[in-house]
Amino acid sequence: MHDPDPPFRPVRRREGYLPLEDLGLIGDGTTTALVGLDGSISWMCLPRFDAEPLFCGLLDHARGGHFTLAPEDVVEARQRYEPDTGVLTTELRSPTGLVRVTDALTLRTGADLTDDTPADRSELVRSAVVLAGHVRLRADLEPRGGAQTRNLFSGLEVRPLRRPDLRLHLRSNRPLTGLRSTHDLHQGERLDLVLSWGRFHRHHRLDTDAMLRATADAWRRWMTHFAYDGPEEPLVRRSAITLKLCDDWANGSLVAAPTSSLPAPIGGIRNWDYRYAWIRDAAYAVFALRRIGFRGEADAFLGWVLDAFEYSGQPRIMYDLRGGLVPDEVEDSELEGYQRSAPVRWGNGAADQRQHDVYGEILDCADQWLRSGGEIQTELWASLAHLADAAERAWRQPDQGIWEVRSEGRVFTYSAGLCQVALDRAAQMGERLGLPGRITQWRAAAGQLRRLILEQSWDEDAQTLSAHLDGGGLLDASLLALPLRHVVPADHPRMVATTNAIADRLSAGDGLLYRYLHKESPDGLAGDEGAFVLCSFWLVDNLIGQGRIQDAEELYASLCARASPLGLLSEQINPVTGEFMGNFPQAFSHIGIIASGVNLARAKAGTQG
Repeated sequence: MHDPDPPFRPVRRREGYLPLEDLGLIGDGTTTALVGLDGSISWMCLPRFDAEPLFCGLLDHARGGHFTLAPEDVVEARQRYEPDTGVLTTELRSPTGLVRVTDALTLRTGADLTDDTPADRSELVRSAVVLAGHVRLRADLEPRGGAQTRNLFSGLEVRPLRRPDLRLHLRSNRPLTGLRSTHDLHQGERLDLVLSWGRFHRHHRLDTDAMLRATADAWRRWMTHFAYDGPEEPLVRRSAITLKLCDDWANGSLVAAPTSSLPAPIGGIRNWDYRYAWIRDAAYAVFALRRIGFRGEADAFLGWVLDAFEYSGQPRIMYDLRGGLVPDEVEDSELEGYQRSAPVRWGNGAADQRQHDVYGEILDCADQWLRSGGEIQTELWASLAHLADAAERAWRQPDQGIWEVRSEGRVFTYSAGLCQVALDRAAQMGERLGLPGRITQWRAAAGQLRRLILEQSWDEDAQTLSAHLDGGGLLDASLLALPLRHVVPADHPRMVATTNAIADRLSAGDGLLYRYLHKESPDGLAGDEGAFVLCSFWLVDNLIGQGRIQDAEELYASLCARASPLGLLSEQINPVTGEFMGNFPQAFSHIGIIASGVNLARAKAGTQG
């Protein structure tokens, strides 16, 4: 449960790994790092989100590399964020003393985080101060594959052996004898470490307090735009910051998660690289952020989607952060995987899949772009109109669906629903602005496809809409998203019945939902998985749309209570143990916190969602 002032707790490890709940996220709009409750940084990619990790002990605690700053013999610890910032503090207690480590990927003085420009300094600050007693503080910087060092007047030059393209500089307020050092410190004394890449500040005054203060100030200025009056307000605030940490500030794109290959479940092979930008994730983020005051980020995501589509010349489900092609998927046999869950993968093989929902995502983003004051040039509209024409044909063809199954394709109801969105939004834009195109045909096709979804996917015996357009009664939690995209009203009798069927048959217990049942709907991969967090937030939204406000409130509160003490959520949850699974933190899960909170607040206030 999110707790701004959490108690101390023991540091737990399994197979040498911290649980995901004991990791905190810091970032600067170009990359992120995960800081553990034990004072270790076990994940950081340089110089960007999708680069090869400098530290990836998260995926192999023995060989992946880490940057640890902690007292010897840690007994217990706690973590918390500086309020309304991406600055993280970890307090670690040893048998002889207590030390506080403050971590941040620093931002430029005066940075305006609403601008679509880089704000990073390409610097990681780790500042430790002894709060009580005395400690032997260990500083251990170990890139994956090792590094060569050279003494400089202002610190150490670090050359990672695996990354000859990276030149790092490590500065400190105390003498460094190498990448591993131990410092005996008493109450009030401190050790400051600054790891730099890119442009160095070798001879600048080492003032970590000023760097941390400027970073916190930039975050708090950005949070003055936050506008939300609803349930779980502290967690919604933290989710907004978490989404911003997953945002590439210069490009306007959004990583699905800042990590790769965290398994769902432990020991399974469902280990994917999420450090890329999915069109659908950006679309859902737009819905969430615009409703809590962050129109700049929403517009940046919309612009990125349209740019990526225009430059690629064809609809892709995902792009790299600059709008280019996602690297081919490869397995890294040198790393054992989180808690020995191999394989570790880089790149993503789903990038070339056929997923017809992308038609609706792109055209819905274009519609929102226009409604927010944007303009669409003639050439882009021509491409969007062609996309609507393609959607009119595509829904009849099998695809891999929203969940990117690696089995033979089917005609998924959700995919057909998003093709309906494509036709509907194209018709709306054309009618509203007098744009050229097959407006009348798109409008008619959209209405026909909506009726067809309600009729063909309905299974009378199972009393539910089906995962596939040919019926059959198989369930898929993505059906809960149809009302969110205005394909089917949430209170339509068949949608109400479908909601009840999903809540019953896809239940993982205590409000958690599976995406689908693997025994009924094979997806081409071995093993099962955990409960998918976003699906439960979709259930909240459907309950709201059906007037079941109290049920929605109770479910929403139970889901929010599953967040870590830092207010972070993973992609999936183990329904038996409650442990986090999958890539972490997951943008989709935090989008759910925000969107469902807004929907609840508006429903209780009697306003439209």
